[in-house]
Amino acid sequence: MGASGRALRRPIVFGLLAILGLLAFYLGIITLAQGWAHALEQLADDRNFIGAIALGFGTQVGLFTYLRRLHAHAAAGGVAASTGTSATAMLACCAHHLADILPIVGLSGAAIFLNAYKTPLLWLGILMNLIGIVYLLRKVRQQRQMACHTSLVSRSVAS
Repeated sequence: MGASGRALRRPIVFGLLAILGLLAFYLGIITLAQGWAHALEQLADDRNFIGAIALGFGTQVGLFTYLRRLHAHAAAGGVAASTGTSATAMLACCAHHLADILPIVGLSGAAIFLNAYKTPLLWLGILMNLIGIVYLLRKVRQQRQMACHTSLVSRSVAS
């Protein structure tokens, strides 16, 4: 495997692990609330939304891992903010499943709200993922340009 292949292996592995982790989180919440059979049924019903959100989340984790590999210390704060936004969107995506247990703990108003806004919350999760991906892609491009410029300056100084 070439140098570029090795450089991409870790971000791809981390991205795939993030996808699996998010799916496990999603299935875990529903399983705790209503059982494994319902979790699988819900996953089948929402597969397009959940697939898009999980893929977007995995892409962000992969890009973040790649960006860290580029030694993007200057962009670390912005990347962390983007990742936090994505994580918040993921929680919003899965939060409507808490509606299954909220009436039990006396929060029926929250349960009604989350059930009523399930689809908009899922769309919000997808939108936040897209925003995070675009942001991270811009940071990767900036970091690559900076690395290229730095190596050119180093070569000219050494000459």
